[in-house]
Amino acid sequence: MERSQQIRYFLFSQYFSDGVRITLEIIIPAVVFSYLGDLETGLAMSLGALCVSISDGPGPVVHKRNGMLFCNIFVFISALLTGFLNQNPFTLGILILCAAFIFTMFSVYGNRANAIGFAALLIMILQMTRIIPPTKVLKESLLILSGGVWYMLFALLSFRLTPYRPGQRAIGDCLRETAKYVLIKAEMYDTDSDLKKQYHKLLEQQVLVNEKQDEARELLFKNRALLKESTRTGRLLVLTFIDIIDLFEQIMATGYDYETLRKEYANTGILQEVSAIIKNLAAELNNIGEAIQSNSSYQKEYDLENELNSLKKRITEIAKSRNTLTLEKVLANLQNLKEKIDGILEYFNEDISIKRKLRSRKEYSRFVTQQNISWKVFKNNLTFESSIFRHSLRVMITCGVGFIISKLLMHGHHSYWILMTIIIILKPAFSLTKQKNTDRLLGTIAGGILGLLLLYFIQDKVILFSLLVFFMLGTYTFKTLNYIVMVIFLTPYILILFHFLGLGALNVAGERLLDTAIGSVLAALASYFLFPLWESSQLQTYMAKVLKANIHYLEKLRDLFAGNKISSLDYKVVRKELFVSTANLSAALHRMQSEPKSKQQHKNEIYEFVVLNNLLSSNVASLTSEMMQQQPVIFKEFINPVESSIYSLQQSLQKLDENYDTGKNSAYLNYSVDFEKNPKQQWHLQLEFIRKLIFDIGKITALIAG
Repeated sequence: MERSQQIRYFLFSQYFSDGVRITLEIIIPAVVFSYLGDLETGLAMSLGALCVSISDGPGPVVHKRNGMLFCNIFVFISALLTGFLNQNPFTLGILILCAAFIFTMFSVYGNRANAIGFAALLIMILQMTRIIPPTKVLKESLLILSGGVWYMLFALLSFRLTPYRPGQRAIGDCLRETAKYVLIKAEMYDTDSDLKKQYHKLLEQQVLVNEKQDEARELLFKNRALLKESTRTGRLLVLTFIDIIDLFEQIMATGYDYETLRKEYANTGILQEVSAIIKNLAAELNNIGEAIQSNSSYQKEYDLENELNSLKKRITEIAKSRNTLTLEKVLANLQNLKEKIDGILEYFNEDISIKRKLRSRKEYSRFVTQQNISWKVFKNNLTFESSIFRHSLRVMITCGVGFIISKLLMHGHHSYWILMTIIIILKPAFSLTKQKNTDRLLGTIAGGILGLLLLYFIQDKVILFSLLVFFMLGTYTFKTLNYIVMVIFLTPYILILFHFLGLGALNVAGERLLDTAIGSVLAALASYFLFPLWESSQLQTYMAKVLKANIHYLEKLRDLFAGNKISSLDYKVVRKELFVSTANLSAALHRMQSEPKSKQQHKNEIYEFVVLNNLLSSNVASLTSEMMQQQPVIFKEFINPVESSIYSLQQSLQKLDENYDTGKNSAYLNYSVDFEKNPKQQWHLQLEFIRKLIFDIGKITALIAG
């Protein structure tokens, strides 16, 4: 069942949908003009469509349209300049250096601009060995432009015909990754599992959940059509996504001291029961995600109510012999999760009218980043302090060396593969370059063997053309999903294509492997020796952002204890800041672990810092969400403890960021409260645990800051 569910997820995913559409848009011009007896024109248009497809990333339609429009312009300019300047190696070399630097610098404007720059570089590299008379350069460039325009128009039409499908797929992906996160949480309660290993998995999965949430947020909150009150489906998608974020906060709020939990209750067997219930919660989320993604109906599968009632009885039995305060909190959190899942299930109830109102576009814009496109942004990054500037120089120099090698040492017709390998593999982070290098080499070897075997045993042109389309589909489906799989599909696709063009497949395969190896070596050397920026030098910045986010979260809790009513919008913006900063720190730590051992500073301490902050966030989220559900009441006895926690975190933050001014005094460190007289004694225990976590965070921060 799990395998069939994965297949359904894949078939209804945005990846597969985009793969089919992109394959059709690229292949149609070549097929049509081949039928008309002018294959060369068709190939030029297909090349333009291929380049523009690179800028067709996730996001609202208006951003896609603008991205593809500018991509067409820059691809046309790049093709035009290359056609005129590739007559002379010297002028071509200058063009390569300038283009490599400028187009790589486009990434200062975000991922879509980065894709546009990559597309402009790609067309330059593909056209650099194609020498045509100057009188035909304009015609060739216009054909490439027309292919790009064809791609843009077809893509915009398909988006217009299915306006809600990308949103449904994005929400399905969110739920699927959230379900995986919940499954890892379930393992925390399993007394046989390795806690440290589960924490590692949890941190890695948190990064994936955050990525999917960001994609869905960009797609939904920047889409005018979906934010209109008049479109029921659009409103339902936005409100369901908001429920998913609330659900994830509730999951985050279920963090406990699992070692202590195991010591206290391992012999009762109740932790296994908790683990089983959480796994069923995860399975329900997974099923809901699949149904939304495939645009089908769904009835809930698990009777979570009875399971929770049974768990409640077990806790009551255990309470006769020991303290069950923590277990009661676990039960309360599970009941909240069950209620939130029931709320998400309303998505499938067409008979219920939607009474909840959407926020204004201005309010939703606070949850998404607004990219400023200006010369000032570009100019401010022209410094060695900018990682993008350093990376642009690195790409420029490496492409220059690759071009010289291709001219002096290589004699094949496709030596541009060296430069193509460089721009694909060379990434700002060493760890990403290293992973891309490995994947590309292994994928090229495996794909090359597969392609040659197919060409050796299959002679029928119809079958070979069908395989060509199949490998194209695989290439464009996996281009953002799995890089090594994409390369495995790409290599036989290229070999079969060159076979149809009358070039020797064996020679092409050998040349591609050699050029890929040279490009990979150059990229690896450049990432290590040319202006490297190791993750350890940036981790303190990520740590500071996490501390700031936790301070802001605690400030909201303090305001609630003070009896102040805080707006849900402000609270959710702070919550998003915490989720994003925590995921960014986890991702940076993961990247550092792939770097050379000599460059990994304070690896264990930073990992402990991440774990402690996750526990801190969970406990603060638990208290805050509980307070948000109550009427404003003043709890004076809890204000000072929270203020003290804020002050302690600010002291830690000051060690990482010398420019940070706490604006507080140490008066908050000394407080005396008789908690025994307060009916909310469990809050006292939780606040004391928060204080202990913050104290441990302070010690680790002092050690890392040195």
